[in-house]
Amino acid sequence: MEILLAVAVAVLTTCGVFLVLRARTFPVLLGLTLLSYAVNLFLFASGRLRIDAPPLIGAGAIFADPLPQALVLTAIVIGFGMSAYLAMLALRALAASGSDRVDVRPEP
Repeated sequence: MEILLAVAVAVLTTCGVFLVLRARTFPVLLGLTLLSYAVNLFLFASGRLRIDAPPLIGAGAIFADPLPQALVLTAIVIGFGMSAYLAMLALRALAASGSDRVDVRPEP
């Protein structure tokens, strides 16, 4: 299970970095979203997932750590806000410059 999670984090990170290095704004937005998914999966996996472990603390029972779950929920909300802000920023740049390229320069 750990190998599968590590491979998933690596693939998401690789695809995210590849898309962030593109010259257009939409692939950059998708790349940042994939990077946030990779971070969320990494944080969730750091909670030492256990099968058949109760989420509540019992008398001497092994329980799931709630801190990584809370961090992932917070990161999901922050990632959604970041994606919405970057989408609006990309649309504004498209309207102002007429191009969706990241490195567009205004005419003198």
